[in-house]
Amino acid sequence: MTKNQDRMQSHTMELPRLIEIGEKNISDFGRFLNSLNKPKKVSLIAGINVQKVLRKKIEKSLKSKKIQFIWHTSKDNQIKSLNQIQKDVKKDNSDLIVGIGGGRSVDTAKMISYNLGKQFVSLPTAASHDGMASPFVSVKSNIPHSIMASAPMGVFVDIDVIRKAPSRLLASGCGDLIANMIAVKDWQLGHKKKKEYYGRYAADLAMMSAKIVMENSSKFAKKGLDARIIVEGLISAGVASCIAGSSRPCSGSEHLFSHALDKIAPGIGLHGEKCGIGTIMMTKLHGQDWKKIIKTLKDVGAPTTAKQIGLKPDVIIKALTIAQGLRPERYTILNEVKMTEQRAMSLAKSTKVI
Repeated sequence: MTKNQDRMQSHTMELPRLIEIGEKNISDFGRFLNSLNKPKKVSLIAGINVQKVLRKKIEKSLKSKKIQFIWHTSKDNQIKSLNQIQKDVKKDNSDLIVGIGGGRSVDTAKMISYNLGKQFVSLPTAASHDGMASPFVSVKSNIPHSIMASAPMGVFVDIDVIRKAPSRLLASGCGDLIANMIAVKDWQLGHKKKKEYYGRYAADLAMMSAKIVMENSSKFAKKGLDARIIVEGLISAGVASCIAGSSRPCSGSEHLFSHALDKIAPGIGLHGEKCGIGTIMMTKLHGQDWKKIIKTLKDVGAPTTAKQIGLKPDVIIKALTIAQGLRPERYTILNEVKMTEQRAMSLAKSTKVI
């Protein structure tokens, strides 16, 4: 008999049930929801700009399938705002919550659906990071980081809508994908040094998403970014986190650096941009080819220096010194080095980040 303490720890995977990626297919959204769980009433969460662009089309699609709806406006991802929307959504008594937009609205819907025990659907309008299909939420608090919520029941993407978003957002999505190269390296390190659970399926899926962007970067530089490839990569990365049961395959030392910047200089630079810059430096710490990361980021139109996103050298240095302290339980390459100000300055300068 196996003793109780020797039993393998339980591992839960929560995956999206249905993912649809099309072009100019926003009119099919009502049909998509019907195929999931035939909702009679849905709560829609979106920002003001997204509502201006898509509200009429979404309403028409829902009305055609006799689905009632109530709109809620997401203004920021502060806890206070989230709590207010949650109170309003609770009063709806809806069958489903839908997050429509960039990261903020999808994160808000994800968190509220988790808190209220309701299913949620993700309808991303920009491909700037992998949150569209992952169970993780970025919420502003004293310590910026991601928290576990629920994976979306469904993900619905209209590539035409994604293409119309500013190209900077798509480039940021590439940065978030390239970051998986280091996230997986750090995860392997955590497994080696701390006997942490490591899942090869999830790791390989996350790595593949990064490699596809890196292999296509020269083509992207000549012909422009391929929204479909990037969206599929971001969804795959989100699913990798679902399989892992943690953000490990997509979030390592480069994300800790990004979270540190969120704490010191909130609102400057997009998430994927900061993760991309972090990846350059962490790749060097891992002894890997950091110049290849710079080339890839340049090819996709993502920043490679602090100056390009309006960050001063002293902010980069401080972020490097405090990054590991934000999640001390997560073992990364930053546990292997003593990141003094001098070491941080040397790293940032040698990789041309500052």
